[in-house]
Amino acid sequence: MAVRRTPSAKNKALGRPVSMADLARELGVSMTTISRALSNHHSIGAATKLAVHKLAKKRNYQPNHLAAALRKGHSKLIGVVIPYIEGRFFASVVHGIESAASRAGFSVIICQSNEDVVQERKNLDTLLGAQVAGILLSVSRTTHDFKHFEKVRNHGVPLVFFDRMLEGESLNAVVLNDREGARQATQHLLEQGCRRVAHLAGPQHLNIYKNRLQGYLDALASHGLTPDQHLIRECNMTQEGGQECMAQLLALPGPPDAVFSAGDSAILGALQLLKSRGLRVPQDVALVGFSNEALTQVTEPMLTSVDQRCEEMGQSAFRLFMDLVEAGDTPPVQRQVVLQPELFVRASSLREL
Repeated sequence: MAVRRTPSAKNKALGRPVSMADLARELGVSMTTISRALSNHHSIGAATKLAVHKLAKKRNYQPNHLAAALRKGHSKLIGVVIPYIEGRFFASVVHGIESAASRAGFSVIICQSNEDVVQERKNLDTLLGAQVAGILLSVSRTTHDFKHFEKVRNHGVPLVFFDRMLEGESLNAVVLNDREGARQATQHLLEQGCRRVAHLAGPQHLNIYKNRLQGYLDALASHGLTPDQHLIRECNMTQEGGQECMAQLLALPGPPDAVFSAGDSAILGALQLLKSRGLRVPQDVALVGFSNEALTQVTEPMLTSVDQRCEEMGQSAFRLFMDLVEAGDTPPVQRQVVLQPELFVRASSLREL
């Protein structure tokens, strides 16, 4: 038997609170009428007010005070949650957010999860308690589900992800075309004559690392090369992890002649391990990283890396937040802004062919 889903049931299934737009749609009136009726405006008749209040109670409508205050220019705090502040990438993203927020008259509260989902949950509770107008967030490496983000949605607070997000979720986010960046990096190594290109891969439940692995595979396929699973090593993206994975790769019967890492810290670890073994970079093993951290320009040799357009990412994340605010109670349309990468070629990957 077919079941007609009521607006409230539909909203519950979608995981979002009932909005004024939902009430207006069900009663066949404008959102202005709903808004004025809920605030007992004198221009709305008693019968209409009664109908609106009755339906609002029935549908468990909760007014979005934060969004309303923001539209009136009262709320001027925005929360930012990042995995860590060390290094160039997240610091530059935050700078981009702060510069855009400052121009719009906002102040920014910055929290670090330290790659810990427990701390990430605490960060969200802190920001919700501070009644921020919105939250911009890059998920921790140990985040595997969306449950604690639903709390933000249920509070009616706009939530925008940047760089990292969970796979399989429809979200508002600003991301890099990681797949293309990884393809370019691996393609560059292949063009240098390398044929056994290894990949240091990050946790595959996160979008950035899954897409970087796919870009690596794309480049191999374009050269008619079959992936060797022994050359793909999942790494925690730290220097120590890079050293450990590089040691494992060198122990193979057929070691790699190049390594593309999904992160710069891990490729730095690989460089350190190769030097300790007396191997030359790039003559024996060519190296490419991802993020274009400041460290890539102070190593010997300097490291080739994919730039992530970090400051632009921060500015775009704030603009997307503002778009959500301006949409008000209109049912949200999930948007993803995709930035294009740029490969910075340096000595660690340049061979004399």
